[in-house]
Amino acid sequence: MQGTVDGFSYGTVTPVTAYVMACLGAALGLRCITRSLRDDDDTSWKPGWLALGAASIGCGIWTMHFIAMIGFQVEESRIRYDVGLTILSLAVAVVVVGLGVFAVGYRGAGTTTLLVAGTFTGLGVAGMHYIGMAAIRLNGSLRYDVPTVALSVVIALVAATAALWAAVAIRGFLTSLGASLVMGVAVSGMHYTGMAAVSVHLHGASGGPGAGGSAHSLLLPMLTGPVLFLLLAGVVVMFDPMLVLGEGDWNRTTARRRAPGRQQDPPAWSGSAFEPPPRTGRRGYEPGAPTRRNG
Repeated sequence: MQGTVDGFSYGTVTPVTAYVMACLGAALGLRCITRSLRDDDDTSWKPGWLALGAASIGCGIWTMHFIAMIGFQVEESRIRYDVGLTILSLAVAVVVVGLGVFAVGYRGAGTTTLLVAGTFTGLGVAGMHYIGMAAIRLNGSLRYDVPTVALSVVIALVAATAALWAAVAIRGFLTSLGASLVMGVAVSGMHYTGMAAVSVHLHGASGGPGAGGSAHSLLLPMLTGPVLFLLLAGVVVMFDPMLVLGEGDWNRTTARRRAPGRQQDPPAWSGSAFEPPPRTGRRGYEPGAPTRRNG
């Protein structure tokens, strides 16, 4: 017996909220990675910034997935989630993204490094998605359309590679923001492509229409931690001026503050309107020099 699947039981609320969380995680991750690449004088902070960036991207992807899953229902069966597999999917998202981020953070965005790290990270993101799907418990089994699953994996690979490239190649605040919006589209597209591959084969009747559920009692509490982490990461980013300013603006600001022997602008002339100001650059007319009179 085929189950009736509804992936948008709350309309546009869940996909829009999921997209926003994916963009937030991507934006925070990009800014943190960019910050790590600017620590030329003190590299002791670099691992911390990279770890914060990887955790932000991983939490953003995981949060996006399970917010979208709140809208997933099967009319004929109640849905529950296995706690262990749900937590494992979060760990996979953070750890695998972290490996890719650290690879490009220390080795740069060379073609070989980018392709290897992007492929590994993309497979990890796809793995996170399907581990999360394996955590679903209902009175039936999930079946997948193989070509559609393959397409979702390809989208994950492209999105991960583009994210890693953007992390090391894009420095400006506005360009990072634009890149995070594109990455949010890619991550959401990967998720809903994977969901389009799903069909449910029921083991038997377990109730009439409306008997289904979306496991709010598990998903909402588990989402609280990653969402709070993203908000705290946002506070860290906003209190670091180098992350808010563009690289050129920050460099110009620090150069003005730290330039040794920077000459001050000469004070404005405050003498009488009928008395000419002292001239500089010519012998005998320096400021403060005594005036010679004839006779």
